[in-house]
Amino acid sequence: MAHYSIKDLERLSGIQAHTIRIWEKRYKLINPERTNTNIRIYSDNDLKRLLNIALLNKNGLKISKIAHLSENDLNSKIIKLSEDYSNAGNQIENLILTMVQLDEVKFENLFNSVIDQIGFEDTIVNVIYPFLSKIGVLWQTGNINPAQEHFISNIIRRKILVAIDKLEIPVSGKKFILFLPEGEFHEISLLFFAYLVKKHGFYAIYLGQSVPFADVVSIQKEYNAEYLVTCFTTQMPEFSLVDYLGQTAKTFKKQKVFVTGSQLLNYDIKRGSNLLKIKSAEHFKQQLNKIK
Repeated sequence: MAHYSIKDLERLSGIQAHTIRIWEKRYKLINPERTNTNIRIYSDNDLKRLLNIALLNKNGLKISKIAHLSENDLNSKIIKLSEDYSNAGNQIENLILTMVQLDEVKFENLFNSVIDQIGFEDTIVNVIYPFLSKIGVLWQTGNINPAQEHFISNIIRRKILVAIDKLEIPVSGKKFILFLPEGEFHEISLLFFAYLVKKHGFYAIYLGQSVPFADVVSIQKEYNAEYLVTCFTTQMPEFSLVDYLGQTAKTFKKQKVFVTGSQLLNYDIKRGSNLLKIKSAEHFKQQLNKIK
């Protein structure tokens, strides 16, 4: 069983530590254990309960009302909120909870229900992307462990692969090579871009994670793709983004190279370059439409 400090709860729930202490003292909403030095220690159950309370409170229910709810009533209201698929914020909070609980069934049900209501692409862009951004911050600050992140990321990865498999294989059209640079393993954005490429009727030659540059060159020589797509999410030691992009532009000067990822936020690409920085999934879709 995991243990959390009050600062961990603050980051995970969005509720300030000062407010959590007041809720404990005034409303007895959670009852943490204490160390010999009187430091609060919270359990998984405490975290789950606080996440539910925070979700209800963010949706307008006063904390004094929540304090008088039975556990069954609290869960019933959470279920009702979960059915509001138009509220991406609610769905993100629910996904955080399924990740903490390692509850695959609950995640599957929530994911599929949101898709039924708003469609696959909007689910990825408006719910999954912000969710992944949030758990990235939580992972970096040590508030979730790598196993929890890997658990949920692998489910999302599988969902995108299933969506890709459902698309028809193009009989003709432009070819795209999609790959992650060597040492990069965060592939969900790239997988979704592969889905968009295939949905727009183009060939998606998907190479996946951590591909040596020489292998990309070799594949390009064999398949002669018109476009390449790559993504930079992780800040890697001994890796020069400037040098890598320069080498990519020079090596594939006859191709258009779409580059994306959080590491490119402060990187400006010169006008006239064969590199194009993709700012969002919607931006990528616009570029695909121009090709068509």
